[in-house]
Amino acid sequence: MSGYEMFFYIITSALSLSYIVYGKKQHNSITLICGLGLGVIPYFDLQMWQMSLVALGLIVLPYFISI
Repeated sequence: MSGYEMFFYIITSALSLSYIVYGKKQHNSITLICGLGLGVIPYFDLQMWQMSLVALGLIVLPYFISI
């Protein structure tokens, strides 16, 4: 595991936790689901560029979809 991958995992974990806490407090299901998705994607065996695209999609999704 390279340093870039470790840094990516730390950043996605921090964003995942913050999205989960925010989604739970605000009763926003999209943010909560995106936070759970960010927490799960490091467990899949994907290439780094694929994980980055999925994570970026999950990070910006709550800004475009509001329920």
